Amino acid sequence: MKPKTHQAAFAFGLALASLSAQAEITFRHAVTGETLSFEYGKPGGDTEAFKKFKETGKNPYNGNADAVEKGHSLYLTGCSGCHGHEAEGKLGPGLADDYWTYPRGLTDVGLFEILWGGAQGMMGPQSTNMNADEMLKVMAWLRSLYKGDPAKAEWLK
Repeated sequence: MKPKTHQAAFAFGLALASLSAQAEITFRHAVTGETLSFEYGKPGGDTEAFKKFKETGKNPYNGNADAVEKGHSLYLTGCSGCHGHEAEGKLGPGLADDYWTYPRGLTDVGLFEILWGGAQGMMGPQSTNMNADEMLKVMAWLRSLYKGDPAKAEWLK
């Protein structure tokens, strides 16, 4: 390969790599599989943390004590009526163990999809009750409660 051709191929490869690194994850409805829209929902959630989450699929608030504390408060207000004060389950399932009605809930992306778009039964979309950033904080609190096998915790990988 000629030096100029090699340089051009290398530059093209770098350009492709940077484009794929900046591509956002496609979030899907837990039941229908349709693409979720962030056009509607409670405003104020398009934070740097949410932007990072959309690129990586990893919740940047996991393990952040302040975010976990805020997430607990948000959870108590919006989720505890169905899922119990400590996510032990009541009308809705428990959220601190290895069993998930929707196995994608084992990933941060999947849990977010369930919260944002809702699921079957009584789990309606929470996108009008909490903004995206608040949901990430609730998720961080839920992850902090986890009592199962760490090898099964996809969000830890």
